[in-house]
Amino acid sequence: MALVLRPARAGDRAWIRAALESEWGSLEMVSRGRLTKDASALGGLVAERDGRPAGYALLRLEGDAGEVVVLHSLERGAGVGTALLDGARAEAARAGCARLWLVTTNDNVEAIRFYQRRGWDWVGFHRDSLAAARDLKPGIPRAGAHGIPLRHELVFEAPTGRAPSGTAGTGSP
Repeated sequence: MALVLRPARAGDRAWIRAALESEWGSLEMVSRGRLTKDASALGGLVAERDGRPAGYALLRLEGDAGEVVVLHSLERGAGVGTALLDGARAEAARAGCARLWLVTTNDNVEAIRFYQRRGWDWVGFHRDSLAAARDLKPGIPRAGAHGIPLRHELVFEAPTGRAPSGTAGTGSP
């Protein structure tokens, strides 16, 4: 029953695509004004338990900053999300990123709690940014979890343990 992390492979793309469409209704992801047309094409990590998928993290690693574009645990409360975040930090450090960031929305109260309890720092609040995001991805709903109006992006960040390279990253929130 051990959890194993490994790099995502081409053979994972079909089930990741299906999971993205099931969980988010689309392969498209928007964060901080950037549209990713097909998030399943990003590299990342897969968590497996007993040879079966338990979750995945899709990453964009550029310059000295990396982004967790998607984090999805298929086994809530079982340590999968934590393992994927830790693995993403390690991958970002190996790629030369000094920091790793991610975006969630104001309705995602469970994720806000989850990230803070794992040492991620809430570093940005972008008021009404989902209005512009809907221009890129019109399918973003008006209300999210718990019926909360879906309006704002919240940015969380974690150091990777690697010193900044001195070059500006392109993925800064």
